[in-house]
Amino acid sequence: MKALALAASSALVFASTALAQQPQAPGNLERLGEFRHTDTPMEIPTVPQGGTKAAALKKNLAKVKVPKGFKVSLYAIVPDARHMAVGPQGVVTFVGTRKTKVYAVTDRDKDRVADEVKEFAPSIAFKIPNGVCFSRDGMLYIAEQNRVLLFPAAEFFYESADVAAFNVVKQGDLIPPEEESYNHTARTCRIGPDGRLYVTLGQPFNVFAPEKMDLYKKTGIGGIVSLTNEGKDRQVFAWGVRNSVGMDFNPKDKTLWFTDNQVDGMGDDIPPGELNRADKAGMNFGFPYFGGGKVRTTEYKDQTPPADVTHPQVEMAAHAADLGMMFYSGKQFPAKYQGGIFVAQHGSWNRTKPVGARIMFTSLKPDGTADKTEVFADGWLTEDGEYLGRPVDVAQLPDGSILVSDDFAGAVYRISYEGR
Repeated sequence: MKALALAASSALVFASTALAQQPQAPGNLERLGEFRHTDTPMEIPTVPQGGTKAAALKKNLAKVKVPKGFKVSLYAIVPDARHMAVGPQGVVTFVGTRKTKVYAVTDRDKDRVADEVKEFAPSIAFKIPNGVCFSRDGMLYIAEQNRVLLFPAAEFFYESADVAAFNVVKQGDLIPPEEESYNHTARTCRIGPDGRLYVTLGQPFNVFAPEKMDLYKKTGIGGIVSLTNEGKDRQVFAWGVRNSVGMDFNPKDKTLWFTDNQVDGMGDDIPPGELNRADKAGMNFGFPYFGGGKVRTTEYKDQTPPADVTHPQVEMAAHAADLGMMFYSGKQFPAKYQGGIFVAQHGSWNRTKPVGARIMFTSLKPDGTADKTEVFADGWLTEDGEYLGRPVDVAQLPDGSILVSDDFAGAVYRISYEGR
């Protein structure tokens, strides 16, 4: 009830703002902000969950290797599945894409297999709605290429085509419109322990030109920005980040960890991918002077890097494409995994012999820094270099099992522990 009350209160605040800024001819987003109907059909088609598609996915999953006692199974068929946000009440999981849709995935009978998958908020025209995240009180945020939207109590009111929706960062204000690109545009988001909204902003180039430096530093492109949950007081939290597509806060010490995809075209084995740790605002993580780890970029090799560069906690395999990550806070998995980090590696597109397409696990030392990194789930990439799937993100269900999204196969998998 508390979550619903807070959601309703916030909805009224955002509604008054929307009314004050109402254009002469409001579109669907403005109508939804005023709690008005749109002309969108109320019946939302569902994505079929059985048949030959499901059979083929289950057959491929038989090739995936997980540690003894663990089981990987098909949770849902979700087209283009990217980043995920599990509702705080365990009612529904929202799945973003790099296209124009967000999906709502529901397991009504709690058998740990989705019963229903359908488009969320079809009355809204999304553009690359990759990043989805929840606040503790049930507010769903969706970070698009150049906009952030808020959906109060979406976990409970997602059934309709029309849902309450409000601008947090209006279209064109997340980055300068002239910096919009087809490259590195998948945003991710998290609500921090301080209640602020954090958004990753990948820069659009392999290595950007020096004349972009001042603009990118100012706007946080090539970094992580934070804002109030109403979209105000924008700050650049971290910079020197090439293209982060995954972050999470350590619940124990409140530090922000994030993955980073590094420079292409330097060879098969350099530079390494990165898993980084930020224990305060204002840190610099080295790009564009460093292409990954301590490997210098060709473009900036003659320039002196900033003295305060922080290098990664973990150097991952080069070009494995580390994307979504999460701290494991559940109790289902053995003690070894509790409090550690799971990372999804999407897999190489630019390596003569591909690597990745797997889930990695990193344990932490008592001081909160990285300890050991190892492969946790592997097998979506065959020995012949053929992809059976490409993991994007990891998320935790209330029972302590984890979900893995796959935009190549269009699926979400569940990894559970059944050993005792």
